[in-house]
Amino acid sequence: MHHQPDTLRDFSADRRLLILAAMALLVGSAGAGAAWALTRLIALCTNLAYYGRLSAAPVAIAGNHLGWWAVLVPVAGCLLIGLMARYGSEKIRGHGIPEAMEAILIGRSRIQPKVALLKPLSSAISIGSGGPFGAEGPIIMTGGAVGSLFAQLFHLSNAERKTLLVAGAAAGMSATFGTPIAAMLLAVELLLFEWKPRSFVPVAIAAAVAAAWRPYLLAGGVLFPMAESAALPPEGLLLAAGLGIVAGLASGLLTAMVYGCEDFFQRLPIHWMWWPMFGGLVIGLGGLVDPRALGVGYDNIRALLSGDMTTVSAVTLIVVKAVIWSVALGSGTSGGVLAPLLMMGGALGAILGTVLPVGEDGLWALVGMAAMMGGTMRSPLTSMIFALELTHNIGAFLPLAIGCIMAHGTTVLLLKRSILTEKVARRGHHVLREYIVDPFEIMRVGEIMAKPVDTLPATMTVGEAVAFFTAPDSPRRHKSYPVVNGEGRLVAIVSRADALRWTVAGWDNEKPLGEQLLGQNLVVGYEDELVGKLADRMAETDTGRVPILRRGGTDDESIVVGLVARRDLLRVRAEVIRHEREREKLIRLRGGAPSATTPSA
Repeated sequence: MHHQPDTLRDFSADRRLLILAAMALLVGSAGAGAAWALTRLIALCTNLAYYGRLSAAPVAIAGNHLGWWAVLVPVAGCLLIGLMARYGSEKIRGHGIPEAMEAILIGRSRIQPKVALLKPLSSAISIGSGGPFGAEGPIIMTGGAVGSLFAQLFHLSNAERKTLLVAGAAAGMSATFGTPIAAMLLAVELLLFEWKPRSFVPVAIAAAVAAAWRPYLLAGGVLFPMAESAALPPEGLLLAAGLGIVAGLASGLLTAMVYGCEDFFQRLPIHWMWWPMFGGLVIGLGGLVDPRALGVGYDNIRALLSGDMTTVSAVTLIVVKAVIWSVALGSGTSGGVLAPLLMMGGALGAILGTVLPVGEDGLWALVGMAAMMGGTMRSPLTSMIFALELTHNIGAFLPLAIGCIMAHGTTVLLLKRSILTEKVARRGHHVLREYIVDPFEIMRVGEIMAKPVDTLPATMTVGEAVAFFTAPDSPRRHKSYPVVNGEGRLVAIVSRADALRWTVAGWDNEKPLGEQLLGQNLVVGYEDELVGKLADRMAETDTGRVPILRRGGTDDESIVVGLVARRDLLRVRAEVIRHEREREKLIRLRGGAPSATTPSA
């Protein structure tokens, strides 16, 4: 017996990958340029807002001398953002990553040019006027917009546009923080919604290119360098797990605070354009309590990691930052979540580190940072590698992994959705964050087809076929029947609808089916092919039932061995559900047969 040539591959990538890889070189460079431009724009806005000077040099907000007048700076900045959102594009509201997700999921990976322009501008105004946000969310959105706009210049599929959008986003993150590996993982865990070389390779290239540009465009070197931590004893690793759980609970609290504030603003009897202004007022008042809570706050992260922040200062920082960040995000202003999560997680770890019997304060701050990020964003791999790349503290790898995993597990059990996907869900879309192997791509047609299949002989006349389908006592198993010749090879396929049509059309009742249906355009399947291939063919041709053949040396030698209907395709899903839900005890220590139970729904 002859079989189909083995054309199955582990991955679906083809030569188009080379084209996308070449495009990724340009997108990665453009993403790095976008990161440089946005960081300079944030510094320019900060200098203008708090010091009244035209300069793009980095400056700390806490060093201003405006006094009580500083309260009005974020109010004015957020008012501008509300106006830009109202008369420019509402898509600039929020923290960037959910908007990128939404563009990928439902927007065919198309980002409008005005959004690509207004998003970084609004974020720069927000952060530069004291907004307690990070620049990474807007930079990810801006890099993604650059990749999307570039992709829209060419004849590309939705999947290819998505790849370049995410490549731009990863490039922006890589250039900003010098974390190319974490940027690649962020793409996989949050943005690509797949794990395929066709998308991962271009994204990885873009992230690497952006990292290579970083020393020339932004400050080179490690962003938050740390000395390598000593290995923790077993009890220290247990404490890391405990810190991860605490960070996971804090992640749930922060998420609830953000969306609780959003719900509060939605109940206000005023247009949403004015909401950011009230958020800005809370920011300004919070800045009076602790000016360090304003802006991106990289200096605070350095102080936490070096152990230079007192416990009282850390408590004040985390409380003020959490309040103004939650209110500001809930009001719909523009800014990122990553840097605030790092700061609040670092403060949490530093506070707990003062009472833990092992490990230095900086190590616990680092574990708290990564765990808070991993739990809140549901990206544990990204978080642990991000912390390593930010600090080059390889000695912290194991406690980081434990803390991030425990925080992730806590929030997965505690919350239905993350702080990122909740925003998308509130717009009526569901985001599935679990990646699984498609069962249609691993099962063969022979495993689901109806067999043995009943057939009709090619010598049966049209009249006999009509009687077979219309007689009330006819023993029919199928709604469609393959018509075969004397050797069992397929000639045609007929259904009850065909028989009724023949009656109305007045076909010759004495003519054999083999002659009447000669040359019928048939859709067939083969028992050794994958179910996914057959399902695709059935969908493309709108075919409800397909005869299944056994491959021979030529198509003329193909023998009918089964029949697949649409309902048979559901058996694949049923099999997956059975494997997921049916629990079995396969080994019994005291004899007896293995038992199986299926949990009730």
